[in-house]
Formats: sequence, C-alpha cells, structure tokens
Amino acid sequence: MKEFIPNSLPLKKDIETKEILKKSISSNSALAKLNGISKIIPNSNILINSLALQEAKDSSEIENIITTHDELYKASLDIKNLSSATKEVQNYKNALLKGFRLVADNKLLLKKHIVEIQQELEQNDAGARRQSGTNLKNTKTGEVIFTPPQNYEDIENLLANLESYI
Repeated sequence: MKEFIPNSLPLKKDIETKEILKKSISSNSALAKLNGISKIIPNSNILINSLALQEAKDSSEIENIITTHDELYKASLDIKNLSSATKEVQNYKNALLKGFRLVADNKLLLKKHIVEIQQELEQNDAGARRQSGTNLKNTKTGEVIFTPPQNYEDIENLLANLESYI
C-alpha cells in the first residue's frame, strides 16, 4: 500500500457543507451538556480520565493491542506484572492527558507539544520517526491497512504545516 501523505493545510475544499454544519450544531450541543455535567461532578478529572482511558483502549484495539478494563484499572493503581498491551494502552492514555494539559495550559498546540505527546506515548525522546517501514497491518491476513509518511523530512514538513495552520 502506498504511503499516505496528507494535503497541505488549509485544505482547498469547502468544509462548511450543510452536513458538516448540522453535525457541528449537534456536536456543540453535546459538548455543552458535557460541560454542564462536568460542573456538577465534584472532581471533573474523574470524567476526563475515564474518557481518556476508554479512548486509549478502543483506539489501541485497531492496532490489535487488546487489554481489559480490569487490567487498566490495576495499572492506574501501580500494580506490577501488567501485560505489555496494558502498559501500551496506559501510555496512550497518559499521552492523551498530556496533550489535553498542554492545550489547556497553552491554548495552542505546537510542534514541540506533539513531540512531547509522542515522548509520553513511546516512553522515549526519539522525536519524529526517522526509520521507514512503519505500517498498520491486519493481524489475521497480513494485509497492510495504512502506511503513514515514511520520510523524516515529510513528517517534519507535515508537522510544521500543521503548526502553521493551527
């Protein structure tokens, strides 16, 4: 499968279609409800952490990284002897929360923040991927489902374009 190189931002496509605007209204309504609920919860971090944990678990399943809620709750209690999948999902959750805090604190998402989030996810400070060969495969068939940009310069340019757009 050919690597996917996103188009530069801003897109030269009209994204303010009727369908998208209708979805914006319902999304705004849902966010307003969530905001209201978060104000009556004694500790809104409970809600944020549970949403981040669920997102991390569900998104990791796409990469065939499967764990249970029980394992994830044990991980939050610093119980040792966790599976590698649980540790990986826990890193994903921590990276999501780090991103949330960075945006909340800075009111902006910068390239350096994306690198910090990646460091949390990968548990190293390697920065943007320099080695080619990364792809997402169906574990049953071996079929390549997605191939991200492979060239370091492409990745750096895409990150710079995203930062400039934001």
